[in-house]
Amino acid sequence: MTIMPAWVIDKYGSNDVLRFTRNASFPVINYPNEVIVRVHSAGLNPLDVSMRGGYGAATMSMKRDPLNIKQSGSEFPLILGREASGVIMECGLDVKHFRERDEVWAAIPPWKQGSLAEFVVLSANEVSHKPKSLSHVEAAAIPYVATTAWSALVNTGGLSKDNCAKKRVLILGGSGGVGTFAIQMLKAWGAHVTVTCSQNAERFVRGLGADHVVDYTAGAVEEPLRALEKFDLILDNVGGDTELWALNLLKPWCGAKFVTLVTPFLQNTDRMGIADGMMKTAATVATKALKHLVKGVHYRWGFFAPSGPALDEVREMVDAGQVRAVVEETFSFSQVPQAFEKMEKGHARGKTVVQISRGDDL
Repeated sequence: MTIMPAWVIDKYGSNDVLRFTRNASFPVINYPNEVIVRVHSAGLNPLDVSMRGGYGAATMSMKRDPLNIKQSGSEFPLILGREASGVIMECGLDVKHFRERDEVWAAIPPWKQGSLAEFVVLSANEVSHKPKSLSHVEAAAIPYVATTAWSALVNTGGLSKDNCAKKRVLILGGSGGVGTFAIQMLKAWGAHVTVTCSQNAERFVRGLGADHVVDYTAGAVEEPLRALEKFDLILDNVGGDTELWALNLLKPWCGAKFVTLVTPFLQNTDRMGIADGMMKTAATVATKALKHLVKGVHYRWGFFAPSGPALDEVREMVDAGQVRAVVEETFSFSQVPQAFEKMEKGHARGKTVVQISRGDDL
């Protein structure tokens, strides 16, 4: 096989740049630690809509082509989709922990070809065995949001299942993909979780375990939050002016952290080029970190970091019944443009998943 069906884009833009083709290049194993996965289901995230419009293009092209050998636009045709659940079809020579026909799930780094295709090639350290208790559709809803939440809460925020008991955590924007996963993981670890979301999402996030819910549609959200006991960690999925007031909600001088997933890093490099953008980014985060350290709280940026080992831990939580997949809507492979339209409307209650192939033809 040299070609496969896929949804691709040939340039950045709005939804009309999405194109279905039966002639996408079949992925090839280039390194001995890689595997080819036949995709059963692909999860979509706001990042896919942003990348369709060119977000992160400068940074990703440097990652794909560090020596700048290829001409501009060489990433096209580009396949979007950062989450996959499927079956391993082929393993590189150095792959030890997986074999053909293993059911796996993965979060895909943004510089690699994505999961809106029949096959995808990944490094073995980005892949993990799929939870046995989940269908492929459910499994495709978790890897990107799980590795993002893990990166923000564990790697950046310093939380773990051993130190979370009684910790007070605030999630700003709790009803989307990352928020719904973070609520469940933190509750499984014994934290007290407060969430901001719109009023009509309150029952939904409480059903996932949120202890306290503040409705951001009822007026300035900082007022009711100020009335609460201070927090050990704040996870910000909203951005904008939240950091102007949210850091005052943290407990001072005891290692409390504000971790935001809304960072200007890729916008800076897109707008200013890699070197200047990274300088601006470093300057911004250093200034903010210093400014808030004086008040005794820590300001940090969280980033999505694909990780098979993190997904191994998440798999155990899923199979133990501590975390469930929250799939809001499933689309067929022919409905990818409609799935993107749904993503663009926002107000998510969990995840949007595309079913690429039926289980019976795997």
